[in-house]
Amino acid sequence: MRSRSAALLTASALALSSLLFVPAADAAAGLTATFAKPQDWGSGFEGKFTVANGGPSAITSWKIEFDLPSGTTLGSYWDALITKTGQHVVATNREYNGSVAVGATRTFGFTGTGSGAPLNCTINGASCTGGGNPGDPTPPTTPGNLRSTNVATNSVSLAWDASTDNVGVTGYEVYVGGTLNTTVTGTTATVGNLNAQTAYSFTVKARDAAGNTSPASNAVSVTTLPGTNPPPGGRAAPYLFLGWGNPPAVAPLMQSTGIKWFTLAFVLAQNGCNPAWDGQRPLTGGVDATTINQIRAAGGDVIPSFGGWSGNKLGPNCSTPQALAGAYQKVIDAYKLKAIDIDIENTDEFENATVQDRILEALKIVKQTNPGIQTIVTIPTTKTGPSATGNRLIERAKAIGSDIDVYTLMPFDFGSTDVKTDTIAATTALKDKLKSVNGWSDAVAFAHSGISGMNGLSDQKEVTTTATWTQLRDWAKSNGLGRFTYWAVNRDRGGCDGQVSSNCSGVPQTDWEFTKITAGF
Repeated sequence: MRSRSAALLTASALALSSLLFVPAADAAAGLTATFAKPQDWGSGFEGKFTVANGGPSAITSWKIEFDLPSGTTLGSYWDALITKTGQHVVATNREYNGSVAVGATRTFGFTGTGSGAPLNCTINGASCTGGGNPGDPTPPTTPGNLRSTNVATNSVSLAWDASTDNVGVTGYEVYVGGTLNTTVTGTTATVGNLNAQTAYSFTVKARDAAGNTSPASNAVSVTTLPGTNPPPGGRAAPYLFLGWGNPPAVAPLMQSTGIKWFTLAFVLAQNGCNPAWDGQRPLTGGVDATTINQIRAAGGDVIPSFGGWSGNKLGPNCSTPQALAGAYQKVIDAYKLKAIDIDIENTDEFENATVQDRILEALKIVKQTNPGIQTIVTIPTTKTGPSATGNRLIERAKAIGSDIDVYTLMPFDFGSTDVKTDTIAATTALKDKLKSVNGWSDAVAFAHSGISGMNGLSDQKEVTTTATWTQLRDWAKSNGLGRFTYWAVNRDRGGCDGQVSSNCSGVPQTDWEFTKITAGF
């Protein structure tokens, strides 16, 4: 088996940002910076600023300053250079996105802990809300007729009637239970990452160009549908193999890229139906356990992966579903896991109907024994979606009642000449299959779908560049996929263009660039 740049708030970034200082005289009345939260998982969030130039002239650089509320901290970031003094944050453009033509936009993003939204925002020395009369005291009218338009297992879609205002409405703030969740410019929004079969209350406020906020709209109470909750973490968890390809030290990697979770490869069979790392390293007391402890000490966690393309696997070696579930349970107990990944490949597992069923029946036992654990199944794909064997697995999982949380496709070594197009086509076909078999909506089926690519050159020399990976990441985020990962962190280095290697990607890149991109999912 197998670009955005996050960065640390370092002195070097501070020095560079000072070179890119934008004088207040460059501020234009029509220049705005709007904040939104594409993702909010309770203890943290992904934030995004959109710089929009409403005229009258183009700009060549931008500088945004804001304050973080108490209890909110900044993590990794991308598409901007950021410095932080206390709770005050300064973000300046990168070398490639400073110019903004009239009518154009630029975006940058970051991760944070806590739940606050930026305060006291300015862009190029003026209010982030842009033109209009900054002294206008009149708030917008209250948004009317807030209503739910679609309710799914893990998301709720909302719509409302537009507000009016003297200087113009610039956006709407969507609140969940009194806490700001996201900001949008239109009159619709979808709030995701919700728990299944849970009651939520929503309100909306309008904001104008002078910074005034309207009263809250009518409250709408909605209960999400029954089903499986999204994974508690690890949606972006690239594969790390400690027995191959010069694995990096995890603590500095996490610090420099913003990645928090890893999928650790591979748990195989040792002396029959006994789990061991790579079939030979012990569950406790070895490099794998040490690495897990280091990841957790740095604020992250792991998803052990069972199986893979080669090796002596548990599926064929454990003779019954009960014995196989017992082998999985040994690993779950050893590390007190929140999630496991079963990488089902090759003729011994994927193409063996008996072993396929044994794995699915074992996962049903695992779910019954460990309430709340997330189960992930990772399988090969064709350019048009799961093969007949993959479709059989999905159908059998439904029939057996395995309750798989995420089905992940591996869109590489599948005869592609256009990895982006073929990955999107294959994943969309997976969504359609899950929708058909399980009776799910598009949103729910996408939430149970995942992508596991191969960075750089695949074994067949299919090409996934950092630009392609960024585009796929953004597509996966916009469609609410449940997982986005790649094989492997060991290969996330430059310096071997055109080569298929275990310790570099084979395409031009800076070291750890694919990991940084993945961290933005």
